[in-house]
Parts: sequence; C-alpha cells; structure tokens
Amino acid sequence: MRTINALLLLLIAGALISCDSALDENPSGRLSGDQFDTPNRVEGLVTAAYAALGNGHWDASTYTDPWPWGSVRSDNSYKGGGSVADQGVYNNYEQFSSIRTDLDKADQFWFKSYQGISRANLALEKLGEISEEEFPMKTRRMAEARFIRGHFHFMLKIMFKHVPFVEANEERELKNVSNREFTSQELWDKIAADFQFAAENLPPSQPEVGRVDQWAAKAYLAKTRLYQAYRQDDNNQVVEIQDDKLQEVVQLVNELESSGEFELFDDIRKNFLWEFDNTDGGETVFAVQRSRDDGTVRGRVNMENALNYPMNSGFGCCWFHIPSQNFVNSFQTNSEGVPKFDTFNQNSLTEPQDFQQNTVDPRLDHSVALEGHPFKYDNSQIYDPDVWARSPATYGPYTSMKGLQPVGSPSVQQVVFFYASSKNNDVIRYADVLLWKAEALIELGRENEALPIINRIRNRAANSAVKDEDGNDVSNYNIEPYRDGQNINWTKENAREALRYERRMELGMEGWRFFDLVRWGIAAETLNDYFETERQRRDYLQDASFQEGRDEYLPIPQQQIDFSDGTYVQNPGWPGS
Repeated sequence: MRTINALLLLLIAGALISCDSALDENPSGRLSGDQFDTPNRVEGLVTAAYAALGNGHWDASTYTDPWPWGSVRSDNSYKGGGSVADQGVYNNYEQFSSIRTDLDKADQFWFKSYQGISRANLALEKLGEISEEEFPMKTRRMAEARFIRGHFHFMLKIMFKHVPFVEANEERELKNVSNREFTSQELWDKIAADFQFAAENLPPSQPEVGRVDQWAAKAYLAKTRLYQAYRQDDNNQVVEIQDDKLQEVVQLVNELESSGEFELFDDIRKNFLWEFDNTDGGETVFAVQRSRDDGTVRGRVNMENALNYPMNSGFGCCWFHIPSQNFVNSFQTNSEGVPKFDTFNQNSLTEPQDFQQNTVDPRLDHSVALEGHPFKYDNSQIYDPDVWARSPATYGPYTSMKGLQPVGSPSVQQVVFFYASSKNNDVIRYADVLLWKAEALIELGRENEALPIINRIRNRAANSAVKDEDGNDVSNYNIEPYRDGQNINWTKENAREALRYERRMELGMEGWRFFDLVRWGIAAETLNDYFETERQRRDYLQDASFQEGRDEYLPIPQQQIDFSDGTYVQNPGWPGS
C-alpha cells in the first residue's frame, strides 16, 4: 500500500512546530532558521508537508478527492444538495456560463495548494542546510518533499494551466513569481522533474506506513507525461500528441507491472470499502490514509467528500455529487456485451424495471445508488429516493456511492451536521495506471497491445456483480471482453473510443472525468452535446454552455491577480486577458 498517514504526520508536525516554537523566545510568530538545525526538527518539516495532503475540505480544497472540479464539471454528475443555491458557487462551475473570475472557491483551491507547496519548500530549504552525515535520510526526505510539491503543482496545472512554479530557496515572494515564467510544456517539465527526482531517490518500499515510495513517484511521473503528451496551443486546443512522452508512459507503467507490488482486486468493490484499505498486493498506488477514534477531537476523516452522504436516517446530510442521467444511461450494453457507444443516451433508464429489461455494465451498481438496490452492498439498506434523496425534483433520484461508506461502518464519524469516513482516498489506483498505458499504446498506433489491458479491466468488472439477499444479480448484467472482428472492429479509432469509454465506466465519480476530456481535446463537443440533452431532463441546466478555448481551465482568481499587483496574467477568454 502506498498511503499517506495524514493523521500521524499532522500530530507529529503540530507537536514539533507549534510547541517548540512556543517555548522559544521568539514571540513574532515566525519561525527562525536556527529552529530547524537538528535532524528531528527537519524531519518534522517533512511531516508537516505530508500533513498538508490530508487538510483538504469540501469548501474548495479538494485536491486529493476532486469531485467538484473533475466530476461536477463533467457529464458524470450534478452538484446536488438542497437546491441550486446550496453551495451555489459550485453551480456556477457546473454550468460554466456563469463562472466569474472572482468566485471564492477557485481562489481557496489556489491558496490552499500553495500552502502545501510552501510546506514542502520549507522542508527542502532546511534539508539543504543539513549534511548527510548529520541526517542520513536527507536525500530520501528531499525526494518525499519534492513528490508532495509535485502533487500540488500538478493539481494547480490541470485546474488553471498557467500557474507560478515555486521552488525552495526562492528569493522572490510568491506574488512576484509570474504564472507565465514558463510555457505550458516547460511547466510540465518542471513538475515531472520533481517526480523524476523522487523516483530516483526513493526506495521500492518504506519502513513506515504512509511515506511515498519509488512506485508512487513513477506512477505520478507517468501521469504527468501522459497529460504533457497532448500539447495544446494558446487557445487550449490539442495540436500534437507527442510520441516520446507516450513512450515514457509505457516504459514507466511496464516498470510498475514488473515490480510485482500491485494487482487488480478480484472485485472492484474492494476499492471502495474501508475494510480493504492497506491490503497487501492491492490496487492502491498513492492514497491519503485516514483515521478516526485516534485521540483527537474528530479524527483524520476525509472532509473532502463530507457533503456527499445521503439523507436517510443512518446519515442525514447533505446529498451532493449526484450522478447524472447521462452517466446512468452510459452503462447500457448491447446484446454482445459491449457499450452502446453512440446510442446509449437515446433512451433513459429511470424506473426499477428498466435495469432488468435492459442490460448494463456491473460497474453501474458500484457507482450509483438505484431505487430498490442495496446501498454499498448492504441488503439491509435498500435505496429509496423518497427517503434518501434531498431534492430529486431538481437533481433526479440517484446518489453517488464510490466515495461513501455504508451505514454502520466503523469508519464513519459524524462531524457536526456532516458525515465523513476514515476510508483512505485513492489518488492513483492500479486500474487507472493500466489504462494510461493502454491509452499511450493506442495513440502510438499499437492498439493491439492495448486490447488485453482493457479486457483485463472489463473481465474484472464482469466478476463484480452486485447481488440481492437471495444471491441474484440486482441488475441485468451483460459485459464481455472486446473481440476483434466479432463484437468490435479493433481499429485505432475504435480502440481510442473504447479506451475513453472504459475510463468513464471504471473511474466515473472518482473526480477525473473533466480532466480527461480536456486532455483529449474533446471537452467542448462532449459537454455541449451533454447540455443539449440533459437540460431537457433537468430544468436548472437551461443556461449551461461550454465555451471552447476558455472553459478548459478556470480563470486565474482575480483575488490572486490583485495580490500579485498584476504580475499574474489572466487565461484566454476571461475578462482582463
């Protein structure tokens, strides 16, 4: 397991930094350099950088569980909640047409991410001032800090495209570091360099649970190169797919496969249940580890998705991140067990009998709570939208499930009005990694090599049926592997479509869909087609529209442009650009 033990690291960092600084004669509130002149204190700074990864919250800093940014802004889900006005800023982002440059949640995401980068850079700065003789773990800890810095820069990059890259020992203040100092490709290289350094200087495994290792770094490097491979012009249009970057992706994933450290779970549900966290030989490549009942006030539960639990008596708040009708329909399969690529949205599955009269991919019941079906595999908890859904007249009858835990799970804890769990939240899981390789192979013209990889994912899905209390499938499942010349003609074009569809089925509601669409250069056509049909189903989407060349990225927050005294340059298409 490659997990980040955020609770332990936060407690250590808090004790080291807060208490020690309070005892020193330095009442200014700013830590001086000589307060970090011992190995233990430098170690604490690395710990504090790790802790930043666990500080996310649904208020906007969802940088390890990015459901508002990558799912709600896609064709997979609606914002949800009690009304359009409930957490209404997310409604602006969902509809695109009403986004403003001064909306606060993007500003908070930016600010919190740079807080994490600042922690990593402080650790790197002080590690640079101590010798290997004094601290033999120096290089390894530097690699860990650079991995963390790479994660935050990566998330900022896919959100805003043009962001300041801030390094340790930077003489300039953040507001004086231009967000156009580097081209988009150069910025990808800077992020990749952090993961490359981590991959070269981290061991294959770590003695302490929670520290990143070589494999997590290589996976994140592969992800970075995959995004970089799709080179965009100044208007966010993909103008080239770079073979050398794709080849690097294939090589890095080959190394992960050869390591023997990872394997697909036999049933996809194990990725989404707390009791399978930290399973040896499992699917997690990089995750933030959570905890509860750990001696702190509320534990280190995942507050990033705390809005998303349904309204039944076992939870009670707040029903956000609701699967779209388009997403539900997309799981339909034809008589040969493959997706209805072009026709899935022509008829809607809305009534309980529809899921018996039509065939579907089993991953539907792992992603969406459906009327009359068990919630999170618990046949004592049957989903009833009249009880569980908060505002079905606005957002429909469904509830998301992947990020949630079942009623009564030991991982679930109430935090004021909200519910959250100590389930680790995966940032990178092995199925995702394998699909990166398949994508790279297809774009390299090696689609025949991608076929068994995609079928490996589909075969696992076929073995992941959800059963009722009598042992019967809760939906009418029909999923088959792709067979060239039988149920598909495996051309490059069809393989590309199958790969992109597979990512939606496998990773839907995990927060990455929008970023996939932007990477592939199809966000505008996909989302405008989606809005055209979906607004007939959901009245609140009447004014939703996606502007090509603008909406692929959020605007640089006006608050940050003001903070920088105009140093930051606004993205194309937004006021002030």
